Amino acid sequence: MVDIEKLADEWGPEKIVQVYDPPTGMKGILVIDNTALGPGKGGIRMTPTVNVEEVFRLARTMTWKCALAELPFGGAKSGIIANPKEMPKEEKMKMIRAFAIALRPLSPSQYVAAPDINTGEEEMAAYALANGSLTACTGKPANMCVRPGEKCGIPHEYGSTGYGVFHAIRVGAKHVGIELKQAKIAIDGFGNVGSFLVKYLSDFGAKIVAVSDSKGCLYNPDGLEYEKLRKVKEETRSVINYEPGQVLPHTDLFELPVDILVPASIPDVINEGNVNKIKAKLVVEAANIPITYENEKRLHEREITVIPDFVANAGGVISSYAEYMGENPKKMFEMVEEKIVRNVKLVLEKAKKERIPPREAALRITQKRVKKAMEKRKLKHS
Repeated sequence: MVDIEKLADEWGPEKIVQVYDPPTGMKGILVIDNTALGPGKGGIRMTPTVNVEEVFRLARTMTWKCALAELPFGGAKSGIIANPKEMPKEEKMKMIRAFAIALRPLSPSQYVAAPDINTGEEEMAAYALANGSLTACTGKPANMCVRPGEKCGIPHEYGSTGYGVFHAIRVGAKHVGIELKQAKIAIDGFGNVGSFLVKYLSDFGAKIVAVSDSKGCLYNPDGLEYEKLRKVKEETRSVINYEPGQVLPHTDLFELPVDILVPASIPDVINEGNVNKIKAKLVVEAANIPITYENEKRLHEREITVIPDFVANAGGVISSYAEYMGENPKKMFEMVEEKIVRNVKLVLEKAKKERIPPREAALRITQKRVKKAMEKRKLKHS
């Protein structure tokens, strides 16, 4: 059992909910961290190892992410304890539907779901239909509309998170004096975020020298071609089958001689074992919680700039807001670029001026906004 006393602080969490559906075997977790700015927003993660502490850390990240992006959402996150790669698709969809039904008392009134690891537009369609409200989640298929002709889905398969990270990298590179088109970049993860990020960077003219997935790391100092990489991943299910290139253990990616390092996969990939071996000048967190704050501070002490997760990867939740408001994909991409560029500049300039790590600078901004909303809500109910 998780020790709630260790998680609770002045910001939350407001609710920790665990649900179980015997017929499907669905075991689910929902953490609603803080709703001072609006209903909690956060994706549904489906992995065999997801637990309450991980979901809480992700929900807290969403609290700060929505506040920094100035969206009318609070922070939340959910998880289903299962390995969808080892089960029939219909069994997975039954679990999604059971989870949606179990959360009806809270979703969409206090929780608006979205895609995350191992969930996408198809799962969001199932969630919305089982829940009974098309506003219960975002990231739905493009043809799934609240009303015909308006408020249709903007699936995460459009690559909004990767698009936002691309602009975070552009701002960050300029801030630290890196010429992006001459930089060597390593990206950990080639899923919905990492694959789109490779595309956007390649289209810009940047050189990707390493990518990784669960099978290992592919390294070529002369650069990798996006279209060829995409086809290899699609046909063989792993980037390590790309040629030419050197196949390395997954963990070696973090120690390569690169200028920019982008963790875009799972939590805690930068840790005690490799934090002192990183050679990059700029680390941009495309994944949620890929490193602890303590290790971020160690990188800061080594004069390595780290753009935190809730600053760099907010493109997904900005896209969710665009869908929630009935905007089209073109408007969504404009919103992502404008908000990411503005916020990364704001955070990095504040960090430089106050001589503090970027995460601390970002937290000072977001906590001020959330606290103001909490005080306003308290006055309203007093």
